[in-house]
Amino acid sequence: MKNRFTKSLVILVCLSSALILNRALPASAQHKTDDRKRIADEMEKSIRTEMLNKWYPQAVDKEFGGFLSTFTYDFKPTGPQDKMIVTQARHTWTTAKAAERYPTLSYYKESARHGFLFLRDVMWDKQYGGFYTLVDRQGNVKSDGKEAYGNAFALYALSAYYHMSHDTAALNLAKKSFGWLEQHSHDPVHKGYFQNLRRDGTPIQRDASVPSTASTGYKDQNSSIHLLEALTELYAIWPDQLVGERLEEMLRLVRDVITTPKGNLVLFFQPDWTPVSFRDSSETVVLKHRNLDHVSFGHDVETAYLMLEASQALGLKNDTQTLQVGKRMVDHALANGWDKNVGGFYDQGYYFTNKPGMTIIKESKNWWSQSEGLNTLLLMADKFPNDPQQYFNQYKLLWNYCQTYLIDHQYGEWYEEGLDNDPQRKKGLKGHIWKAAYHSYRALSTCVDESTNKHAVHLTHK
Repeated sequence: MKNRFTKSLVILVCLSSALILNRALPASAQHKTDDRKRIADEMEKSIRTEMLNKWYPQAVDKEFGGFLSTFTYDFKPTGPQDKMIVTQARHTWTTAKAAERYPTLSYYKESARHGFLFLRDVMWDKQYGGFYTLVDRQGNVKSDGKEAYGNAFALYALSAYYHMSHDTAALNLAKKSFGWLEQHSHDPVHKGYFQNLRRDGTPIQRDASVPSTASTGYKDQNSSIHLLEALTELYAIWPDQLVGERLEEMLRLVRDVITTPKGNLVLFFQPDWTPVSFRDSSETVVLKHRNLDHVSFGHDVETAYLMLEASQALGLKNDTQTLQVGKRMVDHALANGWDKNVGGFYDQGYYFTNKPGMTIIKESKNWWSQSEGLNTLLLMADKFPNDPQQYFNQYKLLWNYCQTYLIDHQYGEWYEEGLDNDPQRKKGLKGHIWKAAYHSYRALSTCVDESTNKHAVHLTHK
């Protein structure tokens, strides 16, 4: 009787203390806590009922292996279903992560293994090594040139699949893939990686025959940030000394060389890291070469997160330099490429020499930029809760934007671009070789985990 009374008294004291603390919490802080939980719940529901369940297991190609890539607006398979290394790797990565998140749903684990086997048995070049860029649905090679970008995503997927499955065949292929990049793509002189490679791994050099609008032979930010991402994932499962060195090398290159003092990424470089710029040319010439030279707000906010993730993986404590650069990138994007009325990051901007400040040259708001924006804005809100930028308010506005203009609550998945500026996207493809669930799944699941202090949730969905 005494023990029961004591336990009851302890419980009563704890409840009273909780109520007192709750009352003492400022109203604004309590609202923020409530908003975080509400948004996390909405995101979790969206992951389960508007995203993963649309893709899997429907996208699994049981006839020829790998994953189907192309789906109509109402999620019906369409077209020839060519298979690109980037898409196949992203599907493998996503299902491997989903298998860890939802362990009671066996088809995620089965789908991840299915994807791994396609990477190993079809996409890997058994003669020269490295991953092919593109095959048809049956697995016949359509492009035997190779890219660091695609190989980076394969490495990313293999690492995630090994983390989930502990399948040593995946670890061995990941090691082989890293070794192939090291031998053929890594630049021992100027550092970083060559993007364009021949089938045998020889880097393609730019010459006079390459059109001025083509990126062939340049180094670039996009392959660099995703190599950073892949090496981060690899280092978590294989903390090899050389992997750590390459990870730190890419972090320094992205942070100190590829990112400008303003806070935006330069898109393309000569092999010695001289920036490719058309800023001194006429506006007509600039716009003709916009694919090589513009400000990509989505890549800027994405890279802020990837740099901090890499720094953490390396164990760099009190890495204020990376944090400051990441914050500068987000602040620059908010100041120059953010729709302050309804939310959302614009696609492209440019600093013309004859115009003040930033000019938006493409107002579309693509799905992946908004996904990455959610992830990074919440990260900044936690790192800098009292900053004048009010990152959490921007995070709330962006989630509302995604709910209103990007997520298809009828047929599922995200439109390719926000309907506020591109209403025709409502009937556009929901999936293709450049669009899968990777960006949105990673962003939403990370936001949920950061908001609920969970790193795995065990829920079921239909």
